[in-house]
Amino acid sequence: MKHNREYEIAWQGLKPGEHIFQYDINDRFLEAQGEAERDFKDLDAQVTLKFDKKSDFFMCHFDIDGSITVPCDRCGDDFKLRLWDEFDLIIKLTGTEDAGEMEEDADVVFIPRSETVIDLSNWIYEFVMLSIPLQRVHPDKEDGKPGCNPEALKLLNQLSEPDETPKNDIWKGLEALKDKDNNKRKLN
Repeated sequence: MKHNREYEIAWQGLKPGEHIFQYDINDRFLEAQGEAERDFKDLDAQVTLKFDKKSDFFMCHFDIDGSITVPCDRCGDDFKLRLWDEFDLIIKLTGTEDAGEMEEDADVVFIPRSETVIDLSNWIYEFVMLSIPLQRVHPDKEDGKPGCNPEALKLLNQLSEPDETPKNDIWKGLEALKDKDNNKRKLN
């Protein structure tokens, strides 16, 4: 991972209160984070960070908005998927250098007061990746029809139809025994 000052905040020079930071995230950002292989392309996201500086902690609110090109899970064709999500993170200041040894919560991170700069690149990467949904299907068209490739949908429908060939019912004899046993129980 390359070191990039663009995603750092020198918090000691900031006045207490809210500060807004904007970051444009694209495929180059992912490559700089070491994300070489991925199943999407053309990432174009804007991350807006509302950084609220308090005396002993910082409240961070990340808003993610943008788009990404992904393959459809149903038909396989690429389409542009809208990204939108928001995440909260609290950064607490500690008096010791051993901030890494403190128990971290998913939404709370501890850093020592001696750190003068906060690098947000890992959190931005994590939040952008979390904003990409696991299931990726073309949105429906305005008329309510699926947005997927019609030929692929036709093929999927053909493959999902039940097979009309007669079954080789090797259990047919067992069914007769089962019925016979049930009749005996009813009589008793």
